[in-house]
Amino acid sequence: MTVIKKTYTIQDIYAFPDGQRAELIDGNIYMMAPPTTRHQLLAFSLARKIADYIDKNKGKCQVLLAPFAVFLNEEKNYVEPDISVICDPDKIDDDGCHGAPDWIIEIVSPESRRMDYMIKLFKYRSAGVREYWIVDPEKNRIIVYNFINDTMMEYSFGEPVKAGIYDDLVIAVE
Repeated sequence: MTVIKKTYTIQDIYAFPDGQRAELIDGNIYMMAPPTTRHQLLAFSLARKIADYIDKNKGKCQVLLAPFAVFLNEEKNYVEPDISVICDPDKIDDDGCHGAPDWIIEIVSPESRRMDYMIKLFKYRSAGVREYWIVDPEKNRIIVYNFINDTMMEYSFGEPVKAGIYDDLVIAVE
């Protein structure tokens, strides 16, 4: 990701040409590279497993894939998590999610490594996200942060990973 130095707002993000993706964190713009095929397949597979679980259990949460706008702070923090699980329907409108999703999953790419492991970890925690997964295809691992219980667990691909916001959802990331 390329960092552009200046204090920006959400209006600057909306001024980009169609198709240009970027995120805004603390007034800094971070340009986003297009995802790889593996990245997209992982995101879709995870989102499908979560959505199937929610549907089967007649849950109220929504699963949304990037590009989907999440406004952690209306003017200073706009992100597009790979997967957002939002359980409060009042947070969602046609523009995106206003406030912290309950669960966010980011799939690491070489360009997003620092963002996903450091910057977004802090932002998601302080914004009120309940659970954050970092899925790292290069390292074949998943790190699960449960911010409610203040725990962090690490898993390898293929191992069952329990979702913290649900009592009985277990996913093996392949």
